[in-house]
Amino acid sequence: MKKLINDPFDMVEEMVDGFISANDDIVKRVGRRSIARLASPIPNKVGIVVGGGSGHLPAFAGYVGSGMADAAAFGNVFASPPAKPIIEAAQACDSGAGVIFIYGNYAGDCLNFDRAQDTLRSMGHHVETVVMNDDVASAAASEADRRRGIGGMLWVYQIAGAKAESLASLDEVTQVAQRANANTRTIGVGLTSCIVPANGRATFALQDDEIEVGLGIHGEPGMKRQKIAPVDEVIEDMFEQLTEDLDYRNQRVALSVNGLGGTPAEELYVVYRKVKELCDSHGITIAHKAVGEFVTALEMAGASISMTRLDHEMEALLNTPVNTCMFKKHRGEGN
Repeated sequence: MKKLINDPFDMVEEMVDGFISANDDIVKRVGRRSIARLASPIPNKVGIVVGGGSGHLPAFAGYVGSGMADAAAFGNVFASPPAKPIIEAAQACDSGAGVIFIYGNYAGDCLNFDRAQDTLRSMGHHVETVVMNDDVASAAASEADRRRGIGGMLWVYQIAGAKAESLASLDEVTQVAQRANANTRTIGVGLTSCIVPANGRATFALQDDEIEVGLGIHGEPGMKRQKIAPVDEVIEDMFEQLTEDLDYRNQRVALSVNGLGGTPAEELYVVYRKVKELCDSHGITIAHKAVGEFVTALEMAGASISMTRLDHEMEALLNTPVNTCMFKKHRGEGN
């Protein structure tokens, strides 16, 4: 195993130290594994708390800043943060207007964010939760509550963050975040595994001529394992899975093509080219777009496609500026 680390068991703390130091104009430490916006708490503003396992940067800490999240909690690599850093993050950004938790649908995250929510409510904080479940490959539409949360968080965080910046109420921010999540679908494809530092070995095995369609961001099994094929064929298959699950025809959408950590940018733009072609053929208008690494899995090679079906309010919210540690957008950037 070759990684730029010291002791594998010290990696997360050393990463947090470096992250805070490199972004001290935007964030501050509020606990051993929790950070918040420098200006937090902001009077009359709903606080947005995100979090999850390490190994996914820019998610989750990279999205703390104006226009997205107010605080984040870290876990070990691919492991949920305990309740304590979640509580610290929430306390740091609650001005009295309340806090909303937005996180992916994983057993550990659900358990620990629920524990934190219960504790905070007993202390007098107003807390609401939106659990993301945009991964169409992880369960059938009839069992959507079992689906994982993956790359669609880029759009849900921005929509909820913009609403909170307008000083909307906790109920209003929660409602628009729920609506964004309900209108978001994601599917990914994995080309290689990754190595969790504490384990020192690949999390799963793929042959040189194999890919995994529907792969999760922790190496969870996908919908199918198949022989590698030209990328246009792979993307056509993935796009079909998205559009069969949610009707995007003649809709305006936010579209992201996300790298999983080890995919060259050139390949991501090859993917975007094909997705744009397919959107055009389905009458889908791309109102907002992003290509890059937004939710990674250490050094895994592969990509995911996320689409959020927009209504007028969500599209307008995505026109607002964002200035976070690892994602920035000027006002009105879209189509």
